[in-house]
Amino acid sequence: MADYGFFELVEADGIATITLNRPPLNVLHIPMMTECNDLLATLLADSNLAALVFKAKHKAFCAGVDVADHTGDKMDEMIRQFHGIFRKLASTDVLTIAAVGRAALGGGCELATFCDIVLASDRAKFGQPEVQVGVLPPVAACVLAHQVGIKKAIELNTTGVTIDAAEAYRIGLVNQVFPAEEFEDRVDGYLAELKKLSCPVVRMAKRATSMVVREQVLAQLERVEQLYTDDLMKLSDAHEGIAAFMEKREPRWKNE
Repeated sequence: MADYGFFELVEADGIATITLNRPPLNVLHIPMMTECNDLLATLLADSNLAALVFKAKHKAFCAGVDVADHTGDKMDEMIRQFHGIFRKLASTDVLTIAAVGRAALGGGCELATFCDIVLASDRAKFGQPEVQVGVLPPVAACVLAHQVGIKKAIELNTTGVTIDAAEAYRIGLVNQVFPAEEFEDRVDGYLAELKKLSCPVVRMAKRATSMVVREQVLAQLERVEQLYTDDLMKLSDAHEGIAAFMEKREPRWKNE
């Protein structure tokens, strides 16, 4: 097992498992995202890698991106590092799998549901609460409509509602839901079946299935980034929402 500051990495039998390890909630900040990009750049260059699995320790799969990194001169670097992760995941033929045992919220929900396959425990929760902090989820804006349909995607992204694993399964956001007490064993069993398959065939099957959506998502991400930085962040409500969250108070919206 390799040593990293915010992750644990295990590689075996053509599968790499990345475990998020920043207690208590695995909140992503710029150093953690930078490390993730470096890790992915190395792993995804391996043509013998069939699958990449994201897991997590602690109280949540991931509670999102650090709100403090949405402020001032940190924002551009935050977006560059955060979206760099998704550009790498979107461009790879490696099968990506998220094993979500608990809450995946905001950027954590984007990380989990951007993966090709999502395995959830029945205690997992999913949501994009960014609007409640005065911003929007760019990655979810690009992918959710492909995954759950436009109406449900708009509802999730514009209301910030959190849904449980059963509802996430019903709408097609996750592939499998396992009982929490069996979760690790069931995930291991799922991966054991994957290990029986041909690595190059798995990679080519993913490429064939996802190439059109991959192109659409990467193109849309550029447009949504521009909307986020050039339009959204000029709203006073965006800055008020972030400030209110950091000051632990209710936002005072101006609707401007």
